[in-house]
Amino acid sequence: MAFNIGSAAAAYARQARGAGLAPLEARSQDPGKSFVDILGQAVSNAIATGRHGETMSARAMAGKADIGEVVSAVTNAELTLQTAIAIRDRVIQAYKDIISMPI
Repeated sequence: MAFNIGSAAAAYARQARGAGLAPLEARSQDPGKSFVDILGQAVSNAIATGRHGETMSARAMAGKADIGEVVSAVTNAELTLQTAIAIRDRVIQAYKDIISMPI
């Protein structure tokens, strides 16, 4: 039994109209942000988290910060660093996999 994608889409549209739902709409050509923008923002956030951890550590050494805030900031910075390292390792592994693919 063969299925036609057009008839399946038409059936979905009929069902959506009957249920009072809006039909599917095409995705806009401009999604808003590019991958480079999103990656840049993630890196900036990771750097800011690391700097906040360093700042809180320095304030703790000067006796001007609550120990709970310091532990929280340092833990967040450590998790952010571990995440960045894991992403870097996955990107390098993906690059190696692509390079080793036969042409």
